[in-house]
Amino acid sequence: MLCVENVTRGTALVERGRVADNLWTRFRGLMGERALPAGDGMLITPCTSVHCMFMSIPIDVVYCDRQDRVVAIDAALKPWRIGSLHKGVHHVIELPAGHAAATGTLVGDQLNVNASVSR
Repeated sequence: MLCVENVTRGTALVERGRVADNLWTRFRGLMGERALPAGDGMLITPCTSVHCMFMSIPIDVVYCDRQDRVVAIDAALKPWRIGSLHKGVHHVIELPAGHAAATGTLVGDQLNVNASVSR
């Protein structure tokens, strides 16, 4: 189970999400998903970049450092694209397209990531 709060903005990024923390779950990510409702999301850890191969929906990708601070955001990354590379990234949070902007999430924001994963 995963919950992510943007402490800087006082908004919820993920209310009910999943964690991908092994080779298979990190590779699979959101492949095969037909929709990602508001409040859903996925933490991929450790992870420094993402791909949207075999996906059918666009997603927002929030890149975070080890202290859960936002390093970068790829807004509405389309299927069959590869995400950006950024220095200092330790994990990413995948959200429904447009959700990062809707919550006012910006580079530098501090997140509170509550996940069932050892980090």
